Amino acid sequence: MLVYGKNVAFDLLKKNKIINKIYFQDNFDDEKIISLVKKLKISFKYCTKSEMSHLCNGLHQGIILDIPDYSYSKIDDIFFNNADLVVILDHLEDPHNLGAIIRTCEAAGIKYVIIPKNRQVLINSTVMKTSVGTLDNVNIVLVNNISQTIRDLKNNNFWIVGTSLDTNDDYRSIDYSGKIALVIGNEGDGISKLVSNNCDYLVKIPMYGQTNSLNASVAAGIMIYEIIRNRK
Repeated sequence: MLVYGKNVAFDLLKKNKIINKIYFQDNFDDEKIISLVKKLKISFKYCTKSEMSHLCNGLHQGIILDIPDYSYSKIDDIFFNNADLVVILDHLEDPHNLGAIIRTCEAAGIKYVIIPKNRQVLINSTVMKTSVGTLDNVNIVLVNNISQTIRDLKNNNFWIVGTSLDTNDDYRSIDYSGKIALVIGNEGDGISKLVSNNCDYLVKIPMYGQTNSLNASVAAGIMIYEIIRNRK
């Protein structure tokens, strides 16, 4: 997998992560990064601006890293490690939202985020850049079917809480003291009907202005910290 940007590069180098190769634009002059690369004896190559653009469409800041593909976790890891708060993402499409949610989860101490294999953005360079080095502390669980995963969570005493506009229940009105799986829906359509039917609670974040919905990562942040506040 190719990832890019100075912050991502410095974080991976500082943590001595496996890096297959590094591509520098021929005018790259960040001595801090260059020094680390040479110290760690990582293979690197200087490229023209055109060659760098061919490798990557994003804002690479003159550095692209070839690293091993992300290693996903399994649902059983959640139960084995006795996690009591997880986040389920119902087919998110925007890598910036996924990265921002991962970053919020890390800040809140949440160790597991569940995503489906299909029709969902997976871990890529944009997600890594947006999550700003927090993927080391948050495990991404890849599942075949969200509804089946919800059933598995329920069998392990989790309560499933979904965010929805089609409910009258305020997100601050329920008790979050048990084991909770929070479901955040797709950016355009929200939680699917099938997933919604499998939730124990559907709650909404009230809107007081003209906007009728929140960005998925913003909604996730509000919900996550309400759950934590409620448990204190």
